[in-house]
Amino acid sequence: MSTLYLVATPIGNLEDISARALRTLREVHLIAAEDTRHTARLLQHYAILTPCLSYHEHNKLVRLERVLEALQQGDVALVSDAGTPALNDPGYELVRAVITAGHAVSPIPGPSAPIAALVASGLPTDAFLYLGYLPRKSSERQRLLTRISDLPYTLIFLEAPHRLQSALQDLQALLGDRQVALGRELTKLHEEIFRGTLSQAQEHFFQNPPRGEFTLVLEGGKIQATRWTEDRLDAEMKATLSRGESTSQVAAELAGPSGWSRREIYQYLLKNQGKKGIHKS
Repeated sequence: MSTLYLVATPIGNLEDISARALRTLREVHLIAAEDTRHTARLLQHYAILTPCLSYHEHNKLVRLERVLEALQQGDVALVSDAGTPALNDPGYELVRAVITAGHAVSPIPGPSAPIAALVASGLPTDAFLYLGYLPRKSSERQRLLTRISDLPYTLIFLEAPHRLQSALQDLQALLGDRQVALGRELTKLHEEIFRGTLSQAQEHFFQNPPRGEFTLVLEGGKIQATRWTEDRLDAEMKATLSRGESTSQVAAELAGPSGWSRREIYQYLLKNQGKKGIHKS
């Protein structure tokens, strides 16, 4: 049976491609490319004459059968516009179909924007969670961030420039003012990696309007050594509320030291207002 090669291509600098990747692109029967015009520039640069077929999100169902047919004739390479294919593009469905059809699937490693940003971020790399593009709508984005707010892993997201400020605002509001690294134009001439807190990032990109796609690497949630009992939480809530702070402010302030998540404290406070001596001022 033939092989589908998943060939990683440069995310900016055309020199960031391996000798094995170039040899494979020359030797395969067909290249399935996310954007044939974009891939053509890479192929022309290295004088590669292998024919290309477009395979992207909007034609994947139609072209999947065409790729499977091509595999009956010989090996095929799958490439994305930049980086490692099958991450944030329709390669996943193709890989599954190829495996089901009994063909081999072989990765040819190389550039990957999430990994490049992670290792340059200065944040922990031993355990991380890649979540792709943040949801476009703020309500959906907030629901996602609420679900992952307590995870201790370094978090990696992608974001478009016109949504960056609103995303940073939601991240800070729901996860706290964590450390973050934002990478853009990685490996290119005007590469930029901003490192600081979420609030500092908002100020920086207010002063310097964002351009290009961003990779965000965010500090994970803190692991709490101990979790307060309900009695301890009740006492701290009463003291905090007595200072005139709002329900959301109480939840944000106590989430760190208590070992309870912000959402847990908020729901607990709402459930117990008027009970246990817990009263909103």
